[in-house]
Amino acid sequence: MNAYQDLSIDKLFRFDGDVAFVTGGGDGFGRIASMTYANAGASVAVVDIDKAKADAVVAEITEGGGHALALELDVSDRKALKETIDEAASALGGLHILLNNAGITRRGPTLDMTDADWDDVLEVNLTAVVLGSRAAARHMVEHGNGRIINISSIVGLVGNRHFAHIGYQATKGALVNTTRGLAVEWAEKGIRVNAIAPTFFRTNFGASRMQSDPDLVNAIEADTPIGRFGEPWELAGGLLYLASPASSMVTGITLPIDGGWTAV
Repeated sequence: MNAYQDLSIDKLFRFDGDVAFVTGGGDGFGRIASMTYANAGASVAVVDIDKAKADAVVAEITEGGGHALALELDVSDRKALKETIDEAASALGGLHILLNNAGITRRGPTLDMTDADWDDVLEVNLTAVVLGSRAAARHMVEHGNGRIINISSIVGLVGNRHFAHIGYQATKGALVNTTRGLAVEWAEKGIRVNAIAPTFFRTNFGASRMQSDPDLVNAIEADTPIGRFGEPWELAGGLLYLASPASSMVTGITLPIDGGWTAV
């Protein structure tokens, strides 16, 4: 064994020939993940409810020399979720990496929340993650090597005094323990399951609210030790690490990428 060569960046952070499935891949964190994984050698299924956005990301990847496929999917459609995972695995030659990124929120006081709002958030943010992970894992066990990454949130780890959105907080907190549970259950099958808990990032998700409320932006930045929102590309390192051979001994963790928010 040549330790120097085994510790090369290519061996630690590339996964040539693997197939990645990214939900919500047409924008924000999903777009960054899709391009990051393609750059690391994977074929990427860019999956989004908005097919035009997925197509645009695939065009970026293809123009850069990568390999990707755009697929339209509403993850709340349970039958379509399984079928789309199977379609991607068939078209691209298996499934090795799943990024559960698609998510929604319904902001407002809990006393005013409708049952429909609760059900919608639960279905997209939690149920789709569990059912999608199960469908993906059935392909991963064929290789004896799979990586599942769930996008949680800092508000899945701590409270949020800036605005109410209990459905989002509840589901993102549930993802933390779902990650632990699946990590333990599937470790012997060679499937690692981890999560990332981002802080507030400058993505299109919630951008209109932030643009219309500069006082809220200032308050959030004041509560963040680094003093600013994250930029989408700053999630790439964590996304790459948890999907790569570099994290081969890591499973069941939730990695905050939060500018120090949860350290206070």
